[in-house]
Amino acid sequence: MPVQPIRLFGDPVLRTPAAPVVDFDAELRRLVADLEDTMLDAPGAGLAAPQIGVGLRVFTYFIDGQVGHLINPDLELSEEIECGPEGCLSIPDLVFDTPRAVRTVAKGFSMYGEPITIEGTHRMARCLQHETDHLDGILFVDRLDHEARRLALKEIRDAEWAGQPGPIIRESPHPTFGRGR
Repeated sequence: MPVQPIRLFGDPVLRTPAAPVVDFDAELRRLVADLEDTMLDAPGAGLAAPQIGVGLRVFTYFIDGQVGHLINPDLELSEEIECGPEGCLSIPDLVFDTPRAVRTVAKGFSMYGEPITIEGTHRMARCLQHETDHLDGILFVDRLDHEARRLALKEIRDAEWAGQPGPIIRESPHPTFGRGR
């Protein structure tokens, strides 16, 4: 499947809540394949459909050598929170410590409509939360405290890619979880 352009901060699709998937058909399977190919090419730890301009509740992940996807996710979060480095392919070259639940249980469906439950801690939990946020029109910078968010938005304004027309593919040089986002 073809690698797709990744939408950058400022593209309205990144701030628009995605619609639930209702048809588990060949078109959905092509979307999952495109997301996986684009995520692995970036390379990335996860990629949500809105990041390639598709407003559906679908994401892929690549954590600890495991590639997978989840459709129409619903999350249960632990009360315990940890801060850790996070970035996003839609916001290249920017990594900030971001608070997230330590443990997550994600329930959703496979591309064939079969129920899936994914339980994760730390890095996997962070990925599941980050990608589900994309489906809700939320970016990781929205999760930062006031001062960190102010600094992040300044870095975004000053970035060489800021304000460029149309989607482009950018790779973050940071060897963190955020490279794949």
